[in-house]
Order: sequence, then C-alpha cells, then structure tokens
Amino acid sequence: MTIRLAIVDDQGMVRAGFRSLLEGEDDFEVVGEAGNGEEALAMVSELVPDVTLMDIRMPVLDGIAATRRIVESGVETKVLVLTTFDLDEYVFEALRAGASGFLLKDAPAEELAAAVRVVAAGESLLAPGVTRRVIDAFVRRPAPPSTARESRLELLTPREVEVLGLLARGFSNLDIAGKLFVSEGTTKTHVSNVLTKLGLRDRVQAVIFAYENSVVVPGDRVEDPSYD
Repeated sequence: MTIRLAIVDDQGMVRAGFRSLLEGEDDFEVVGEAGNGEEALAMVSELVPDVTLMDIRMPVLDGIAATRRIVESGVETKVLVLTTFDLDEYVFEALRAGASGFLLKDAPAEELAAAVRVVAAGESLLAPGVTRRVIDAFVRRPAPPSTARESRLELLTPREVEVLGLLARGFSNLDIAGKLFVSEGTTKTHVSNVLTKLGLRDRVQAVIFAYENSVVVPGDRVEDPSYD
C-alpha cells in the first residue's frame, strides 16, 4: 500500500530534502508541499494525505495552530511534527494540539521512513530514544499547580493506573510487561482499556494526561536499566 505524504516547512530546501528522502522509498508518494500553516490547511483539506510532516516555526500560521485546526477539522491525516529539539515547549504544545508524534529534523533517512510508517499505521510516540528525551524534559518542568484530578481517572482499575504511569515514563508494552510480570498481550489489553476509558486517541495523549493529572510528577521515574 502506498503512503501518501505532505510536507509542510517554510524553507524550500528543507522540503526538497525531505521529498528526496521520502520519494526514495517504494511505498511513499509525496502528494503536496506547503510553506506555512495556512497553506497546509488548504492543501491537507484538498489532498487528504495519510501523513503530514509539520514544521513548528512558520510564518502566517505556525505548525502548532495548523495542527490543532487540522485535527479539529476531522481531516483523516496523521500529523508528524518536525523539531530541532531546542524547542521542547513547542513540542509539548504540538502534541497537545493533536499531533501523532514527533521527529528530529536531522534524523537519518531510515529513521524518517520508519517513523512515517509507524504513524501511518496509527501508532504514536515514535523512536523510543526521542520519546524518552521528551519525557525527561517534561519531568524537569515545575510541578503543575495542585488541582482536582479528572473524574475519568476513577474509571481505571488500580492496575490500569499503574500501566498509565509506566506509559508516561516512556515504557514500551514489552517494558511494562516485564515490570508487571504479565504477558505482552495482557499489557496491550491494559493499554487499550486505559485509552478507551479515558477517551484518549493514543499513547501521546496518555502521557500528557498522566502528567497533567499528577499520575506521575516531575522527578518521579521508575529505575529502568534500558533507559538511556
């Protein structure tokens, strides 16, 4: 199956570079490009690509606002945010806006291709090493003001709350299974139940929900020998 892609970046050379890399893959087709968020909205609405690679800093309308409006419009495209990683706050805001994942702009070609395929398949939280760097930055932030937890948390069983906490620390299903001494299949069921009960779209939203509702707090992390 061919994955249809759109590239949004205000720098023409960057767009050209990504197009060259992506069109080198047999299962990718770049169907459009845009130089700012406003152009992206029109293009995505017309072409409905499977995955939209979205820069953050752009004129006219930035990538965060564009992502939010694309998600709110209901267009069936997955947004993959591109970042240089010196803008962590922007990354968090983009994920809150509904992006399905994020990728470093200088990622090697094979990592870019793999990330696009993962997002196209409906997954999120790309590249564990990158994900964990985002989470590390998140936990270094000041604790949010003490507020009442969302009532949706009461829908979760104690085990599901535990699974949510591990998700928020960047653990994969396999990692979680090892921590809880259960099968990976059982873990997948727990993760699915967590997302369904909380009304969350994906693991990205689960991470944000967990931190904003103090399921985990800054500086709170389980020791994990694979954590790098």
